[in-house]
Amino acid sequence: MIIFDKTDLGRDQIKTRDQALAPRLRTLLLLVDGKTSDDELLKKVAGLGLGPEHLDELRQAGLIQVSADRSNTAAMPASPSSNAPPPPSSEPVLPPGQTQFEAIYHFYNDTIKNMIGLRGYSLQLKVERASSIEDFRELRQAYLEAVHKAKGDEIARSMRGRLDQLLFLGEKTPSSSTQR
Repeated sequence: MIIFDKTDLGRDQIKTRDQALAPRLRTLLLLVDGKTSDDELLKKVAGLGLGPEHLDELRQAGLIQVSADRSNTAAMPASPSSNAPPPPSSEPVLPPGQTQFEAIYHFYNDTIKNMIGLRGYSLQLKVERASSIEDFRELRQAYLEAVHKAKGDEIARSMRGRLDQLLFLGEKTPSSSTQR
């Protein structure tokens, strides 16, 4: 297990879009957070056709690096007799120190800014006014439609999966055939 984090160049790329980075690679770069293992990242973007070679491409471009605070543990394989935690379940884990509400709030704000841009301003205002998880659930369809319009089907599907994990933590998610 390897954990990657964005480099300063990678963070600048997210803000300024200096390099001509393919949309799928940009999505992968957005997901790199210094906490999520490479396997988990690749599971999240499997529907986009991204693999380990794409992480390597971002690393070679100087946009990501092995996380400094996790590099020692990432390099050490777990022995079969160790007290290693069980493999991650299909249930998402919230970022450390964040409630479900905070995680959804940050997800919406970060992705609206990066995926939709200025066209997402009114949606960001609605996120700011949200006071419950139910309010965030009501924004789901408008958000997904805006991402679809701005970035297309693949990105919208990827964002839907990530959003639904946060919105419906431990619950059954809405049918993907009835909603974008």
